[in-house]
Amino acid sequence: MATIVTMPRLSDTMTEGTVAAWLKKVGDKISEGDILAEIETDKATMEFESFNEGTLLYIGIPEGETAPVDSLLAIIGKEGEDVSALIAGGSAAPAAVESTPAPTEVKTVEAPAATTALPKGVIVVTMPRLSDTMTEGTVATWLKKVGDTVVEGDILAEIETDKATMEFESFNEGTLLFIGIQEGNTAPVDSLLAIIGPAGTDISGIAENYKVGGATPTTTEAKEEVKATSSDNAAEVVEIVTDGKRILASPLAKKIASDKGIQLAQVKGTGENGRIVKSDIENFTPITAAAPSATEAKAPETAKTEAPKVFVPAGEVFTEEIKNSQMRKIIAKRLAESLFTAPHYNLVIEVTMDDAMQSRAIINSVPDTKVSFNDMVIKACALALKKHPKINSQWREDAIIINHHVNVGVAVAVEDGLVVPVLKFTDAMSLSQIGASVRDLAGRAKNKKLLPTEMEGSTFTVSNLGMFGITEFNSIINQPNSAILSVGAIVEKPVVKNGQIVVGNTMMLSLACDHRTIDGATGAQFLQTLKQYIENPVTMLA
Repeated sequence: MATIVTMPRLSDTMTEGTVAAWLKKVGDKISEGDILAEIETDKATMEFESFNEGTLLYIGIPEGETAPVDSLLAIIGKEGEDVSALIAGGSAAPAAVESTPAPTEVKTVEAPAATTALPKGVIVVTMPRLSDTMTEGTVATWLKKVGDTVVEGDILAEIETDKATMEFESFNEGTLLFIGIQEGNTAPVDSLLAIIGPAGTDISGIAENYKVGGATPTTTEAKEEVKATSSDNAAEVVEIVTDGKRILASPLAKKIASDKGIQLAQVKGTGENGRIVKSDIENFTPITAAAPSATEAKAPETAKTEAPKVFVPAGEVFTEEIKNSQMRKIIAKRLAESLFTAPHYNLVIEVTMDDAMQSRAIINSVPDTKVSFNDMVIKACALALKKHPKINSQWREDAIIINHHVNVGVAVAVEDGLVVPVLKFTDAMSLSQIGASVRDLAGRAKNKKLLPTEMEGSTFTVSNLGMFGITEFNSIINQPNSAILSVGAIVEKPVVKNGQIVVGNTMMLSLACDHRTIDGATGAQFLQTLKQYIENPVTMLA
């Protein structure tokens, strides 16, 4: 069956896109992962890849033309397949109509429901593509429920991508008529997420027949809503305990509690009317069973002749299962791909930090100026990369790409994993500009306010664990980069200076390189230049 491909939402602020170039033409064979077109968003021109296989049967937006998000971009299906109905109606026909021809009198009744245009004012909202690498998303939280009035700019839901959990706002007005992906569920990009339109509009045909990106929404939700209309808490899960008390919990909270084996009766809800929400389950600490009393533990008189028993402390076997977030899954996938596809090797060098410490103290004595050692390392890396561009490269099967622009990625630990915000054109930034930018990006990363575009385009990465007292470590390369620098803590220790043993301050740097692009001598020369810059900070001002 043919699949409709819609104009993707490639950034959180994108409302329309322009097809800069088609890389495939009608009749071409399409494989999953092929680049269909280059699409110009409000922030950048990005490659848009296919998540489907087949033949490109139709192009809905010619090169150079602009169209709103979710507009019909293309149709992919079997060669020779008739897609005229999809072009006219913008939605896929039901499987039953395609696979089994119906009698003439029945066909005339059913066909319009699947092939006619959407009712006036009805908007189909699909799972957005919130980053260039996102293939599926998880609905972390719905902030609106069916029947709520939606105004342009309202936050519909929080969606967990491969990089972060982001707020997804509505670009349309109306009533939320249908929810296609429940809280905690994951679906591919372009799956039916919701339907917005005038209150009271019949959208049953759309909900049942609309198919986007290979995902068809289930209709169980609509049936469950009908059954729950007589309840005062249709959106809640009601559980009856032995004393007849009603327990209110969100569906996601109930699912997490079930996965962890937590009894809802033991959890205190912090939501409205004592409703148990996700955070209540995550913060719940089980009460350890009380140890037996002295009376219960007392052995009978006849046991005095028995051999003494080995003392076993009273305790409880306790495990916890934490569902992998979308970010954690992607981190695991990419790090495994990097480690097992790129031949890593590490070069280590020790840097004297005495002059750097003095220089930093002088710089920070200037009012409203705050520069960290990490900022100095980033600046030194940027300048060293300009002198050794082979380090600033990436591997492709047919060529090695040398990047003559320097975009340094800075690894930042967040609650759900690790993100790498990028400092664009780092070599042109001053130390104070680098410091201010790193603090801003790291702060917004930890508050989940970082934009996907701010984590794209790095050519080299710096990872610093020195603030945790780690003196030396090796990192896994953040592909498509060819190298990553691991920065350790500054350590005060005896050193030899001018033939005398004195107290000095040193720092270990470890450079992980991809041997496909960087030879050992090239990596060593880069570290020598980096060492010179850090040990003599005044040279970074030249």
